[in-house]
Amino acid sequence: MSELPSHNRRILIVDDDSSVHHAYTRALSHRRTETDVDAMEDALFGDGTSNAKQASALDNEKFEVDHAYQGQEALAKLEQSIKEGHPYSAAFVDMRMPPGWDGVETIEQLWKMHPSLQVTVCSAYSDYKWNDIVRRLQKADQLLLLRKPFDPIEVWQIALSMSEKWNLSQLHVNQLKTANDQLARELSERKRAEDRARHDAMHDA
Repeated sequence: MSELPSHNRRILIVDDDSSVHHAYTRALSHRRTETDVDAMEDALFGDGTSNAKQASALDNEKFEVDHAYQGQEALAKLEQSIKEGHPYSAAFVDMRMPPGWDGVETIEQLWKMHPSLQVTVCSAYSDYKWNDIVRRLQKADQLLLLRKPFDPIEVWQIALSMSEKWNLSQLHVNQLKTANDQLARELSERKRAEDRARHDAMHDA
């Protein structure tokens, strides 16, 4: 796999309703209107008092959004993203997607392939109990709940926070790998030095 991007904002939307996909696209669009940006500023910073730097930072957060209409399609897209070396950092997954997998099974399959994926569970129905979902999936720290109909600003904020969480987790993994590689090299060098010392001692004897 090629080196991961330092700020991965690749998001996967999994829902069987095309109108919902359009709503996500508008919420995460790169081309927000001035009114949208003002609303986000007020929601994040309060009363329109954000400074120019904060406002500019809002519009600089770009998301790369892909779409799947069934769980099986989502899994295929995830597999392809991993092969490309640019996996999704987060996914928004609907609960009801007949006739294929439901949301829980979809998430299970996605996590088998990409365990660090951050997931937001989306549902308009109360028959999916949050405790039951968490009990089955066993990863409450990688799950959020979003009720439909959703607020576009809420979607944008969740996408940003979940992708940032994924990026931080990958940074931590890479730091651990670097530390482990360095330790392995040091141990290997020490073993070679000890072997040379034993060899020299036997030769001198």
